[in-house]
Amino acid sequence: MFDSIDQELKDTVRAWWPRPGGWQTLQFDHGLWEDDYLSALVEWTGTPACVADVSDSDIGLVTGLGTNGQRWQAWLNLGMAAALLVEEPEDLDDVSLWVSTPEFDEAVRRKRTELRADVPADAEGALLWAAAAGIPATAEQSRIEELLCSQETFAEDLFSALLDELGFPQATPPAPEP
Repeated sequence: MFDSIDQELKDTVRAWWPRPGGWQTLQFDHGLWEDDYLSALVEWTGTPACVADVSDSDIGLVTGLGTNGQRWQAWLNLGMAAALLVEEPEDLDDVSLWVSTPEFDEAVRRKRTELRADVPADAEGALLWAAAAGIPATAEQSRIEELLCSQETFAEDLFSALLDELGFPQATPPAPEP
């Protein structure tokens, strides 16, 4: 699947603890993952897959793709995502000055409200994706919504918690060598 990636870049890929049932989580360095890889991964494995594009551990955009082509996305750490996604005024000369203004705070509040409005559909998409992946439907949509609205220091922790909450088997550390 990743044969086209330069060996030096491949050396930066790290595997998280595996999840029972053949589920594997890989961590790629920034800029290595391309959106087209998700489609290729689903085609190659014949199973649904998802990716969390995490920026500086602050925010993450999770994208899931099923074998039927159905996609879903959800932001992790909505407040931080809102601050990143807010549109800057066209006449802005210095971003560092704008981020300390009441206008910036209001723009972030509006963007957070906008992102929050998408959470129920995002949670439903995640649940449908997990069901298509063969995960028993034990997760509650309200709990997924709560998780998508929560804040954590590390977005990677939210991603792992999302997978856990969706019902994927818990990641297990490898057995110690004798």
